[in-house]
Amino acid sequence: MTPFGSVLLAVYALASFALFLYGLNAYVMLGLYFRHRTAARSARRERLDTFWRTHGEDDLPVVTTQLPIYNERFVAERLLSAAASIDYPLDRHEIQVLDDSTDETEAIVARVVDRLRAAGHRIEQIRRTDRRGFKAGALAHGLGSASGEFIAVFDADFIPPKDFLRRTVPFLVLDPTVAMVQTRWGHLNQSYSLLTAAQAVGIDGHFVVEQSARTWHGLFMNFNGTAGVWRRAAIDDAGGWQADTLTEDLDLSYRAQLRGWRMEYLGDVVAPSELPVDINGLKSQQHRWAKGSIQVARKLLPQVFRSQRSWLVKTEALLHLTHYLIHPLILIVALLAWPALTVLSQLRASEYVFYATGAFLVISALSPSILYFQSQRATYPDWRSRVMILPALVALGIGIAVSNTRAVVEGLFGRGGDFIRTPKYGVIDARPGALSPRRTYRVGVGLAPVLELLLAAYGIVTLVLYAREERWAALPLLALNALGFAAVGLLSVLHAWRARPLRSRRPAG
Repeated sequence: MTPFGSVLLAVYALASFALFLYGLNAYVMLGLYFRHRTAARSARRERLDTFWRTHGEDDLPVVTTQLPIYNERFVAERLLSAAASIDYPLDRHEIQVLDDSTDETEAIVARVVDRLRAAGHRIEQIRRTDRRGFKAGALAHGLGSASGEFIAVFDADFIPPKDFLRRTVPFLVLDPTVAMVQTRWGHLNQSYSLLTAAQAVGIDGHFVVEQSARTWHGLFMNFNGTAGVWRRAAIDDAGGWQADTLTEDLDLSYRAQLRGWRMEYLGDVVAPSELPVDINGLKSQQHRWAKGSIQVARKLLPQVFRSQRSWLVKTEALLHLTHYLIHPLILIVALLAWPALTVLSQLRASEYVFYATGAFLVISALSPSILYFQSQRATYPDWRSRVMILPALVALGIGIAVSNTRAVVEGLFGRGGDFIRTPKYGVIDARPGALSPRRTYRVGVGLAPVLELLLAAYGIVTLVLYAREERWAALPLLALNALGFAAVGLLSVLHAWRARPLRSRRPAG
């Protein structure tokens, strides 16, 4: 075997082993979740009951609900109306609409704010002269005039439940060491398409299993940017909202916990939200999350490792903040599968190498699916039908590897960046014409679909070669690779075509 072949095989094996480690961590999360789930839920209910036995309406603190908005013409009114419908004393609930919009959203917000203020709500539309700092800048700007001891945050695609504050604020009042209470995301439009159904299952895995395991065992966990309540003092103590990463929520969460604050997660409080219905919008959202996570890892992992935390906490923080590295690893494995077959055919020990790398890849592919399976089983009565979405979710995770790999590279070597919003259309079900506003808010696609389709073709050739060599065990994963890249590439092209601007028609005559 040539030196080049040795290097190639080593890279392939290392990438497979790294994927195995990230997959193994899913089993760790499951183990931690099962260990204390019954006791933790019982203790949470008891604390809430204790609060309402010992506190009345007059004891409730002032809460400021911040609604950061940028060009949300289709969902702005829905958000404001839901925030005003939260069951909380009007004189102790301040609503800030942090409106950086540059389109007709500004007028919509102004109209709704006037109506709600006339009805007795403490609500204000706050405008800035520029979008400096994007969402982090808007939150920090609003915080300067906020009167609340606690700060709730909702993005434009959410509908706050009426009892949200009554079920979250007590945990902050009862324990002065808690910096933030995060709630579970629900899904308004899960049944809209296979794309939204797959996203819902993936999000459930994070919230039902991972966030629970992290908060119950004292691991670093994150505010998810929305549907949570912060203690104002914790935000200030941690250094406030900062815009040097694209995930200001993750950044502030880690800084607060490094200062000694705790986080609380309430899985039984659900805030419904709208999932992206456009694959390019989803890829843009994932790109922002991936790039921002790596930026936070660069910024804060040195402080995490210098802290007095246990090796388990530090290791989990490393895996948590670098989770999006799985996408370049997926890309490496997909690209090297064909050359690896050629190189391994020259080795006498090729069977052992195939078994080892194959085992790594199978474990790394199955473990997240088991985590997602448990999230559905623990949450929904119809979980059996929901878990049928898992192959689509795995294919989707593979297919977005191209765009997320670019995000990881940008996160490793760049700072900041533009905060590209995820378009929301007010889509809840599959009614005809639900995507009629799609041409108003568009997301650029670039060359990613071309690369995805080329990888799909490459994957099909690799699949055929493995079949000719009778490497049957590798075929399911290779098929998922090809399917994932093909599906995401084709959907990207289709959705970009649907979102193209309408050509103006010339008047007759």
